[in-house]
Order: sequence, then structure tokens, then C-alpha cells
Amino acid sequence: MGLLLLFTSTLLSSYFHPGTVVSAQALFTIKGITLSIDPSADVTRDTNVTLRCHAVVSSSGQEVLSREYTIYKDNTVMYTKPSSTSEYLLYPLPEARVSNSGKYKCKINIEGKQMTSNTEKLTVSGLSKPVLQLNTSVISEGDELMARCSAPGETGSFYFYFYEDSKEIQEVQVQSNQAEVKFRSSSVGIHRIHCAYTVLVKPDSFKSEESNAVLVSVRELPITAVLEINPQHNIYEGDQLVISCTINNFLRSSEKVLLYLSQGNRLLRTGETKVNHSMVVRAQEPREFECKLEIGNVVKTVTKTISVTELFSVPTLTISPAEVFQRDYMTITCRSESYASEKLNKNELTYSLEAAQNLLPKGNGVFHGRALLNDFNYTCKATAKGIVKHSNTLLVHPKVHVSPPKISVLGRVVLGQPFKILCKSDYGDLPINYTLVKEYDQLSSAIVKQQHKEALFTVTISKTDEIHKYMCEAKNGPREGQLGRRLNSTVTVPLSDTTLTVLPTVSDVSEGNDLYLICGVKGSPPVTFKWYREGSEQPLFTTMSEKNHSDYRITSVSKEHSGKYFCKAVNPANNVVSSNTVNIEVRLALWKKAVIGGFCLVVVAVLVVVFVLCFRSKRGRETYSPPASQPPYV
Repeated sequence: MGLLLLFTSTLLSSYFHPGTVVSAQALFTIKGITLSIDPSADVTRDTNVTLRCHAVVSSSGQEVLSREYTIYKDNTVMYTKPSSTSEYLLYPLPEARVSNSGKYKCKINIEGKQMTSNTEKLTVSGLSKPVLQLNTSVISEGDELMARCSAPGETGSFYFYFYEDSKEIQEVQVQSNQAEVKFRSSSVGIHRIHCAYTVLVKPDSFKSEESNAVLVSVRELPITAVLEINPQHNIYEGDQLVISCTINNFLRSSEKVLLYLSQGNRLLRTGETKVNHSMVVRAQEPREFECKLEIGNVVKTVTKTISVTELFSVPTLTISPAEVFQRDYMTITCRSESYASEKLNKNELTYSLEAAQNLLPKGNGVFHGRALLNDFNYTCKATAKGIVKHSNTLLVHPKVHVSPPKISVLGRVVLGQPFKILCKSDYGDLPINYTLVKEYDQLSSAIVKQQHKEALFTVTISKTDEIHKYMCEAKNGPREGQLGRRLNSTVTVPLSDTTLTVLPTVSDVSEGNDLYLICGVKGSPPVTFKWYREGSEQPLFTTMSEKNHSDYRITSVSKEHSGKYFCKAVNPANNVVSSNTVNIEVRLALWKKAVIGGFCLVVVAVLVVVFVLCFRSKRGRETYSPPASQPPYV
């Protein structure tokens, strides 16, 4: 045991230098990390570029902490290096290329603690000129040509483009700086071939200039396709046509030979050395024929176009009358506007109407009958010498006759004032022509072109019975117009000739009697009556009556009721009329007159008695004389 301790002590003393203190765990912090690009962030091709990653670390010990540097380009790890020195990391990019362009950053990791630098963008400009090489400069028609395009000294991901006479013919994506393609020339003759490339640096791309141009000569093969058509001229619709497709200068070879005969886009026949085809020519079919020869990769074509005269033109359908109404008679005519009289007799051309049970023929191409209640499609077929042609479909939409119109007024009819008459039919196809009629004389017309609309006419009448003279007429086709019923509406007569009558008569109005003020007018009820007394703006009494008169009763009149009275009246015509003014003087009651008369009689009687008495008294004094005193008798 003692020997073991001695051996351990010796090892430790030999490992540590004298005076060195070993700490159990050094404390540290990463203060910062930076990335710089030398000599510049924007450089040209072939420049030596260096990425410098420098981290500042503070620690409690003297020992250099072990660290790990990582370089990123566009968030992808490019380089990782552990280091036990405090020096910064240098990452060289010798002879920089466009593919080195991108966004760079670096990261340091010390015992699990990490810090990432800022992002710096490096831009490298300039691409090398592409170089094009061909395996040969002379080929025969149909032969393949091999081309190689290279981008000397470039790195990265590439797209290579190959051009023939400035037209792009192929595109290739590769991860190397060169690409090879095989292609066949589009035609015989001299062609100019060149290439170009694009370097992909996400998210951007950089395209090179054009490469050197190489001229290629393509020699034509002597073999050709031959197309023959018989007859060649004066071809009429319905004629028999014989067509052949053959090969000229054919040399036996291992290559498979195929012939294709087509009319327009329709393939008629195929074969190896000769193709024949017979057909009846029709005017509406394509008139271009093609003979196509394929031998290996070589394609030869020849086309011919024939001129065909129509035997007869496509028939057309016409209808009479132009506007057809339900259940009305109509005539449909089917005709070909032209026909080849030198090849066809007019009587040989026949017409028929397909699916037309409601129409009967009236001649060749003429059909007559009543229109249906609903829409119907008609198609005409013209036939001559085995040629059949159909017309375009004619859609017949039978119109609906207009119904007798209904007549009414809009609002109230007032004698002597303008009012509106409304005309409207329940059904009928538009447009509908409405006419206002008065005693069968047409006054004015209006055309309605929209659904749910009606015709409006403004009129004025001067007599009440004149309202019944108006009628509406509706018309939407060649038929006579539909006449509706006469207008039936109430006519309001404006008020006039207002009178105020007093019962009892003005001269007989006495206290205590009931007084009736009767207001009468001429005009249409209902009438609103109002009675007034001069000096007051408020009516004494208001009432509505379905008659042309009404009364206002004042019971047990007195002297206070004396005054001037008048009345006003108004009806739905809204014209207010006033009566004459009546002056009412309330007289004394009869018993008061009797009392006053009796009293007057008593007074008169008393006066008479007094007067008589006085008169008699006076007269008595004058006739009586006392005895005269006589002298004594001697």
C-alpha cells in the first residue's frame, strides 16, 4: 500500500510544473463573437477570400479552454474545427467562385455554452465563358449529334442550355461543371450550335455569356414521299377520289419504313411501301391530304390541297311570320341557296323536316301548320345523289297572345282635376302596346317592355258619366288588339253653392226657442261641415255627413246667441267652400212680451183713470158756483 501511494505521488509531481495550482473547474463567459470577410464582402472571380471568426472569452483560470468553431453558409454547416488556443479561426476560400456567394456566420461552443456571430453576405461576381465541343460538324439527316458544354473552373449546381440557331433545344441540370447531350437537327442545311449555363446560388441564380458557336452541316437523304390524287381538277362533291402515298428513291435498309396517309387530322391508311385509298369527297370535309414517310429518325412529308365544288349548299331554315304566336299558322321553308346545275337537276334535290309532326308539306321544302304551345327545335335535311346535309337547328319560341287588359285608376278621381288611368294585362309576351280608348277613339299609346310594369295615362273629365267612356286596348302581335272592359270608378265632385239656412226664420228667433243652422252644398259626399260665429276662429261644431247637408242645433237660445253665423264644408276633393253670413237677432220670449204688454195696459188704464178723475174734478169746479151773497132784502 505504501508503494502505491509513493508511485502515485511521483506521477503527479512529474505531471504538474512547480508552482502551478490546479482548479477543480474554471469559471468562464463568452463575451462576444464576430465574423469578418477579407478582403471584402463583394469580390470578383478568382479572388482569395478568408472568413475570420473571432471569439472573446473571459475565464477565471489561466488555462486556455477547449473550444469548437463551426462555419455556416446559408444555415448549412460548411466547416467545424475544435481548438485549444485562444486564437481566432480562419476559413479560406481560395480563388472564389460565384458558387461561394451566400450568407455566412460562425458559432463557438465551449463546454456546452454557445454563441453565434452576426451574418455576413459574400457576393462573388463573374463567370467563365462556356466552351462548346461537338463530336462532328457534318451529319446526315436523322443522325444524332453529341455536344459537350463546360464551365471551366466553376463549381456548384448548374443548368446547361443548348441552342440551335438561337432556339433552345435542350436543358440539363448537373452538379458538375460540364454536361453532354445528344440531339438531332431539326432540318437539313447549315445550323449554328452554341450553349450557356446558369449557376444556382439559392435564392439567386447567375447566367453566363454565350459559348463559342459551332456550325453543323446536315445533309439531306435522297428518299422522298410521293402523294398522288385522281382526279386532280373539276372535283365535285360526291365524286370518287383515289389517293396513293408511295416512296421515291427507296433503298433497302435495316431501318423500318412506315407510310401514313391522312386527311386533315384524320388518319386514312398506313403501310410500308405504298398506301392506296378511295373515298367519296364531301365539301364540308378537310381538303388537305398528307403523305408522311418515317424511316428511322427521318421524317418526310408532302401535302396537297384539292378544290371541291359543292353539289349544293347547306340548307337554311326560315320561318314566316317572323314572330310566331301559340296556335297561329306558320310556314317553315328549307332551301339550299346554291347548287351545281351542271351536275344536279333541281328536282333531284329533296328536303325533309325532321321531327315536325305538327307541320305538313306544301311543296318541296315548304311546311305549314299551327305553332305549338311550347318551344320546339326544327332541323332540315337536304338530299341529292347520296349526299345528305343538315341545316342548323331552328328554335321556334311561340309567343303568348296578350290577354284583354284590365283598367283601373291610380288614386282618387276628382271632377275637373287630372288623374291617372292604369292599363295592365294578366299575361302576354313583351313588348305590349297599350292604347287608351275613349268611345272607341284612340287617345294615346304606351309600350311596356318590362315585366310587372303597367301603362299609365293622364286624363281629366268634366262630367261624372264621362268616366265610363274609357277603355284599354292591348296588342303584342299582328292580331287585332284586345279591348278590355269600360272603366268603372267613383268620381268625386268638388263642393259648390254652399248655403246656410236658419230654422225658425231669422225674424222668428226668440229666447228659449231651439235654433237650427242648416248647412247645404252641391258635390260628392262624404262632406265635413263646420259652423262658425264671426269673431271666433274655432268652429262651434264639426260633423261628417254622407249627405249633402247637415245641421247644427242650438237649444234654448238667449240674447247671448245673437250674432253673425256662417258654415264651411270640405270633401275628398279638398276644396273648402263657405256659406253666406246670417245675422241672427234673438227676440224676447212671448210671455215676457205679454207681461210687458199687460203691464203697459195697466199703466195706461191707471193713467186713463187718473186722467178721467182729474178731468172730472176740474170740470165740476167750473160748473158749480156757490150762492151769491144777496143784499139784505128791504
